[in-house]
Amino acid sequence: MTNSAVIIGNGPGHVIALHGWFGDAQGWGNFPALIDGEASTWAFVNYRGYGERRGEPGEYTMAEISADVLELADSLQWKDFALVGHSMGGKAIQRVYADAPDRVKVLIGIAPIHASAFPFDDDGWALFDGAAESDDKRFAIIDFTTGNRNSATWVRKMTRYSVEASTREAFGAYLPAWGKVDFEADIPRDNQPPVHVIVGAHDPALSADFVRSSWLQTYPDATVDELPNAGHYPMWETPVALLTSIEKALG
Repeated sequence: MTNSAVIIGNGPGHVIALHGWFGDAQGWGNFPALIDGEASTWAFVNYRGYGERRGEPGEYTMAEISADVLELADSLQWKDFALVGHSMGGKAIQRVYADAPDRVKVLIGIAPIHASAFPFDDDGWALFDGAAESDDKRFAIIDFTTGNRNSATWVRKMTRYSVEASTREAFGAYLPAWGKVDFEADIPRDNQPPVHVIVGAHDPALSADFVRSSWLQTYPDATVDELPNAGHYPMWETPVALLTSIEKALG
C-alpha cells in the first residue's frame, strides 16, 4: 500500500487523501501542486483496482479501503492524521473514522457521499450501474455532476482518465459499496473531530442542501463551504478555492 501512495510534502502535519469513483491517487488535478509541503505531508492513496493497484484483487468495500488506509498510516508511522475524501472517498473516510476514531484529527469531505445509502432513483441507479461498461454513461455522469456547463473536451478527458485509472471490474464493484451500504450507525457520536464539508455550487447530486440534510445530521457541528464556480470536481475546476477551504479546515 505504501508504495502505491503518492506522497506530497514533508511537513509535520499528516493528511491522507482518498479519491473518488472516477479518479485515483494521481487524479487530483492541479490541487497537489498547490499544497504547502513544509506544513504537511500528504499521502494520496489508490484503492484496490485503481492506479498502481489496478492488478490487485480485492473485495472492493469501504471496510477494505479502511483497513488498507490504516495499514498505510502504520507503515508511515503516523499515529494520527487528517482525512480528506472526494465523492466516494468521502464515504470511505467515514469508515476509517468509525474503525479508528482516536486516530482521526479532522474529517474533510469534498462533494462527499454520506455514510448512509445514497438515495438513487431507478433511472439514476441505471445510469450509474451502466457506467462500468459504458464510457458514454461515464461522460453523462461527469457532465451532469458539473452542471452541464464545462467544455466537452474536458469532460471527454475526464472520462478517458477514469477508464484508464481503474479496472472495469473494480469500478463496477465499488458502486454498491458507496451507493447502497449504510454504516451510519457505526459513526461515533461523542468527541467527534472537526468536520468540514466542501461542495460545488454547480453539483446537483451533492448540493449544499443535500449535505446539510445528511452530513449535519451525523456531524451536527460540521461546517459547510460552497464553492461558487465548481461542480463535483473542484480539484480540477477551482483548485485554489479548494486549497483555501481545506487549509482553513486544517487550521
